[in-house]
Amino acid sequence: MKQAIPEYVKGHGLLAGKSVLITAAAGGGIGFAAARRAVEEGCRALMISDIHPQRLEAAVAQLREEMDCQDIHGQLCDVTQEEQVQALIAKAEERLQGVDVLINNAGLGGSRRVVDMPDAEWHRVLDITLTGTFRMTRAMLPAMQQRGRGVIVNNASVLGWRAQKEQAHYAAAKAGVMALTRCSALEAAEFGVRINAVAPSIALHDFLRKSAPQELLDHLASREAFGRAAEVWEVANVMMFLASDYASYMVGEVVPVSSQHA
Repeated sequence: MKQAIPEYVKGHGLLAGKSVLITAAAGGGIGFAAARRAVEEGCRALMISDIHPQRLEAAVAQLREEMDCQDIHGQLCDVTQEEQVQALIAKAEERLQGVDVLINNAGLGGSRRVVDMPDAEWHRVLDITLTGTFRMTRAMLPAMQQRGRGVIVNNASVLGWRAQKEQAHYAAAKAGVMALTRCSALEAAEFGVRINAVAPSIALHDFLRKSAPQELLDHLASREAFGRAAEVWEVANVMMFLASDYASYMVGEVVPVSSQHA
């Protein structure tokens, strides 16, 4: 039986006084939900990035208009381009007066059987989803390690653990994000920096609705114990917990955001 969506939870100041950088945060997906939630949780400054100029501009304008925070900035960034990644980190460090929290949200999916998958599609999904997360982590760690503090939260997926047809490229990329999280976390912990990840099952947003057949989305939602997909803000809530001081003893963990029972 499909259960009702719970009421939206008010912020509790989990990120009070912290600055936050989020990749791929324009639009109506998990990244934008995390940006909104970060402000609601009291962050002192926020920067979001995206590859789409108009969508990014609109997202920044919406956040500034709707949220009680004007220290909100946008920066174009394609995480497959090292120079753009370095420019994003440099700009965020400057505008935010140091980045306390990085949320690596950029990723790309798709549906294709292995036998039909061209190299270009395989490489593109892994380059954005896995290598993009690596590039951002590599670029962010020196500043955080020098300060002796900081948090990185990566967006993985339950497909890093579970099998699904036509998802070999995406699942491989997300499994790689999980491994990257665990290994980089051990290195960063020596400097007081925490790295963890969330692993959502299915969270509905406009891009997913446009890119996946409704029949598949309905089937995936039916496998959830609640009989529905997650709201994007339900994933963002767990990101905020991992970014907060409440998760101070968590290092290299991958936290499922899922009600799957099969």
